[in-house]
Amino acid sequence: MIRGHGGNIYNLAQNIGCSPNDIIDMSNNTNPLGLAPGLLDYLKENLAVINNHPEVDSKTLLKAFASHHRIKEDRVLTGNGTTQFIYTLPLTLETKKALIVGPTYADYGDACQMCRIDYEYMMAREADLFQPDIMDIRACFGDVDTVFICNPNNPTGNLITREDLLKLCEAYPGIRFLIDESYLPFTDRYNETTMIQTDLSNVMVLHSFSKSFRIPGLRLGFLIASPEIIEQFRRFYQPWCVNSVAQIAGLFLLEHVLIDDTFLKETQAYISKEKHLLIERLKHTKALKLFPSMTSFVLIKIKERFDAAHLCSKMAKHRVLLRNCSNFIGLSDRFVRITLKSSDINAMVANRIQEIVA
Repeated sequence: MIRGHGGNIYNLAQNIGCSPNDIIDMSNNTNPLGLAPGLLDYLKENLAVINNHPEVDSKTLLKAFASHHRIKEDRVLTGNGTTQFIYTLPLTLETKKALIVGPTYADYGDACQMCRIDYEYMMAREADLFQPDIMDIRACFGDVDTVFICNPNNPTGNLITREDLLKLCEAYPGIRFLIDESYLPFTDRYNETTMIQTDLSNVMVLHSFSKSFRIPGLRLGFLIASPEIIEQFRRFYQPWCVNSVAQIAGLFLLEHVLIDDTFLKETQAYISKEKHLLIERLKHTKALKLFPSMTSFVLIKIKERFDAAHLCSKMAKHRVLLRNCSNFIGLSDRFVRITLKSSDINAMVANRIQEIVA
């Protein structure tokens, strides 16, 4: 199901008569610094791996990931992006009813709907700047057996602390919690927030290389959970689900880039600086309301005159693609999301938006 996804550079390029490479894609939530140093050259030098089948279970990559994060190998699975795990989760866990903390990424609800699983939302309030309240989440549990939490959340950028998540998960051992940390590497609170090392048997963590290392086309994600839950997922695990290029890319990143924190720390510092500049440029624009974000994108509400579709259409004429958030359940047709890019592009986009909404 692809109903809940957003900007499509291919459609926009076709509509305005240009190459997809000419589109400034501010809807794409990947690393604004681009690929990690050395990765592209390494892949070019090793493209011959496509002549052979990939390792059937990605065992080498799995072992490297487990070693880097200091967890046991039987607590990890590699997948064709985190999407693979989201869509197999309701079947794997035999979920009866799920709770989704929103407004958030559409795939959690789509996965439940595809598997004909009952689900409902706990919506954070705009008045609270979309910061979820732990007590509100607990109040919605009822007969729920699975909870989806994106942390930091897409599209709001809000972060729930590790302390609050631990208290919540420990208090309800009979409920399974899926914590999607796809955007957590973009925040300097990664080490103090990640649940990867958590050994609670009811906690599952999603970790993505697609966003932080800007390789969404390779589709590479990880599931971290108890050995028992991992074994349940193996029942639905397809052979060769991680392609050869993704496998060697993941190994390169683990063995040559993540050997220290330099690249991600540079990313975090850049995002912090550019996000501050973007907010400073737009915060006095009366027609806009900007929401605080802990990650690489900013949610904006258009308060006056026109809606998100109008703003996106106007920006498209400048070959800029914004994320129209009207198809996020819990948001309206007045919300857009902007993801940071280069300094020059961020400044240009902010200026264009000011001109349009003035």
